[in-house]
Formats: sequence, structure tokens, C-alpha cells
Amino acid sequence: RAFETMLQSICIWVLLTKTYSIKDNRRRTSPLPSHSGMEWEEKDVRGVLRKLDQLMPDVTFTDIKTTTSAKNSKATILSPKDSYCIGDPLIVQLDLYNHLGNRKEYGGDFLQARIYSSSLKAGVSGHIEDHKNGTYLVHFTLFWEGKVRASLRLINPSEGVSALWAARKRGYNKIGFRGRFLKGTLDVFSDCGFNIATKEELCEYLDRRDKESFYCVKPKNVSCDALVSLKSYNKPISYLTALEKRLFDRSNIGAEIPQAFGDISVAACKKTMASEKCQVGMNSPSPSGFVWQNQWHPVFCNVSTFNTLERINTCLERKLIYLLGDSTVRQWIEYLTKRVNTLKYLDSHGAGKHRNLIAVDMERNIQIQWKKHNHPLVTASEYMVRDHNYVAREIDLVAGDKDTVVVIGLGQHFRPFPIELFIRRAINARGAIQRLLLRSPDTKVIIKGENTREVSIEQEIFADFHGYAQHLALKDIFRDLKVGFVDAWDMTVAYGMNILHPPDHVVGNQIDMFLTYIC
Repeated sequence: RAFETMLQSICIWVLLTKTYSIKDNRRRTSPLPSHSGMEWEEKDVRGVLRKLDQLMPDVTFTDIKTTTSAKNSKATILSPKDSYCIGDPLIVQLDLYNHLGNRKEYGGDFLQARIYSSSLKAGVSGHIEDHKNGTYLVHFTLFWEGKVRASLRLINPSEGVSALWAARKRGYNKIGFRGRFLKGTLDVFSDCGFNIATKEELCEYLDRRDKESFYCVKPKNVSCDALVSLKSYNKPISYLTALEKRLFDRSNIGAEIPQAFGDISVAACKKTMASEKCQVGMNSPSPSGFVWQNQWHPVFCNVSTFNTLERINTCLERKLIYLLGDSTVRQWIEYLTKRVNTLKYLDSHGAGKHRNLIAVDMERNIQIQWKKHNHPLVTASEYMVRDHNYVAREIDLVAGDKDTVVVIGLGQHFRPFPIELFIRRAINARGAIQRLLLRSPDTKVIIKGENTREVSIEQEIFADFHGYAQHLALKDIFRDLKVGFVDAWDMTVAYGMNILHPPDHVVGNQIDMFLTYIC
């Protein structure tokens, strides 16, 4: 019976479910159609956006020399001691200056702070308090014994944050999509996207319930149903002025702020550790944990150790796990199939990195599935469009029980587009989770936050500032649900990672947190 259940679930997963309507139509003026009875969703989107707007600086400048300079700024410890104890607070004051040597009179700079001990493979992020006058207080907790150093980086000046936030609101056109249609045995290509300015006939791919939409210019004498695949490309469009672009020279991104102090000595005179096991529904504070000996330790709960194959298999036995999202969630199934040699991939009849993945262990009734989220998928590699769906629709297909787990990971591919698109997608996922937990309260739902990434990427499109804004929105949207949160943002800052796909030891600690939640 268990074998039949597994096969049935696989068939449901692979089966094409047509959940959005397709029409041949003339151009619409708005990329998101308006439908009656859905006003509450729009209020929610506006509410989250309004909170983010309140956090963002609104700065006009005419001279690059009046913008924040990491080199001219300084960091000092408030009430320094010769030695600290484990569990003590450490407060660092940042006083920021511009390139002329004048003190900044407003806040809004995007900073990243961590303390670390390289020899101990330890690190933790700091909570940054903006006094809105050029002064910041960075609050750390000292979690381990030994010599500790601080890294205090200016990722983007407040002028850059203001420019990025304004540019993000201005449109969808930094990324283009190329759709491949099939006309008999011939390929026909067409422009696609969220908002296409054209008088030509359009194919509309609409999810009316959730107000999701995507468009392609309709090829002549080709049905809209014949869309096979998509790939993306960067367009030579920028919403930044020439002066604003100078803020994002590589030398200005992630620059260290000089410190008026050296190593900090921490002794083991007291120790404070969480005692309760991590469970879904717990609030995840910020910072949410620290790294020591390359292991992640949440501050609000205890993570179980899954250092043997037997322990992992015991946890995964009879589990049906849906991984929905981007390639940073795909890393989870890739990690588990490397770690658990009895998990074998089924042939899902796809090609390339973005094909659906299904791994099973028939003896233990383990089934793990990864499926990419729907538009947008930003990649130069071609991917099929008929084997993926919006996350909310995928969750609606899950029956759920005590051995079913749903993991959602959204973020990286939304960075180039107005943040309303991301907020709406997350709110739709929230609604689907609420429906799932109503029909199956024992189903476990895990939200994976997005990672930090390379500082060398195009800032207007992929800057970590955009990711951090989405990180804040995600925590706000899911804060009251009975879900587990894997704070990948905090983890990758603590590890000092500046890479989209972190190495196995980081992914492994995300997995340990995940397994603790579900077992």
C-alpha cells in the first residue's frame, strides 16, 4: 500500500496541472489584472510595501564626495573591557563620514556586521541600530571563548540604497525573457515578460485567483498553448542616473570601516545556551544563531545532531518532502542524495539544471521532490514551462499528513523586479499554507530564507540590498504562521559567505536545522 501511495504521489507531482488560463488577447496596460473580491490581497501587498518604505532613506545628492565613505568612517567599542565573558553583550559604535571628511547627518546606509574567530571557525552577525544621524550601534553577543575580531562593512551608502530602492520601483525591464513556441516541427521565438509595451497581440498566462500574470508576444499563426520553454537575458536598461551608477563601483561595495580596536578577549566565566528543541511555530530572532566549529547553533532552540547516516535515515523514514523554490533549495536535495546513498533519482524526463528532481528510497519509503517556482526564473539556460507551477498552486495539491513536509524557498530570482511581485507571491504562498494546515494540521511547513551572494554582481539587478528587503518582507509575512524558519540570511552572514550557492558545510547546517524541525 505504501508503494502504491508513493507512486500515486509521484504521478500527481509529474502530471501537468493547468492552473492558469491562457488567452490570445490585445495588450493590457497593467501587468497585473484586477479582479473583484481580491481587494484584501492588494491591501496586504501595500501594507508590507509601506513598512519597507518607512525603513528606506530618500536621499538626493549632487556630488559623489558627499556620500558615505567607509575609509573616512570609524568604529569604536562602547565601554570597552580588558576581557569579556561568554554571553556578554558587545556594542560597537559606528560614526560615518563622507568623502570630504564631514560627518554624515542622516542614516539609511546598508551595513553588514559580524564578529568571528577564524581559528575556531566561529562567527555571528550583529544587530544594527540606526540612529538616523550618521551614528549606528551594532549589538553583538559573545558566544564563544577565545580571541574575537570584528568585520564592519559598508555594503551600500545611504545614497546608493535610496537610488536602488527608487530604481527597483520603476519597472520590470532590466531582465527580458525569450519564449520558444512550437509550430509543427519548427521553433518560433517571441519576447515574453511581466509587462510588454507593444501593440502586437499578446498571449496572457494568467492565474486569476492569485492575480499572477505573464505575457508573450503571440507569434503569427501559432497558438499560445504552444509555448514550450523560456530563458532570460539582461537588457541594456538602467533606472539609475550616471551619477548614481558611480556609487556602485566595485571598490565602494562591501568596504571595511576602520576600527579603533583590535582583538577582543572572551573567557568562559559564564555560559548561556538554549535548552528547548527547535520546533515549528517558534519565533526566530535576529541574530538567530551563531557558528562555532563550523556548526550552526540557534540562540532560541537546540538543533539535533545528524552526523550519522542512521540518524538521517531514521528521521527521513516514510517522509514525503516537497521542496519548492529556487536553486538554493535544490541544493538541499543534491546534498541529501550525496549524503544518503540509498536515495536514488527517478528519471523525470527533463533536461538541464532546472528539471524537476525526484529522489526515492523504496525500502524506507522516503520521497524527496524539488520543483522550481514559476515566473520569474532568471537564467540563460532554457527551461521548460509546462512542468512547473506557482508555489501556492503546488501547495494546494498537497494532501498532507504527519509525515509530509513542504519547504518553500523564494527570493534570488525576484531581485531584478519591483518588490510587489515578490510580496504578492509570498502572500499567495501564505494563503496556501493556511489552507494546507486547515486540512492537515500535522503537516510540517518550513520557510528557507535567501542567502547572501557575491558583491561583484550587477548591483541594480542582484544586490544583497534587494535580498535583505525581501528577507524582511518574508519574515513579516510568515511571522504568525506555525512554520519553521531556516534563517539562511543570518547563517550566511555569520559564516562570512558571499556566494549564491554556499559550500556543503553551510548547506549541511541548513539541513540539520530542517531535520530538527521535522523529527
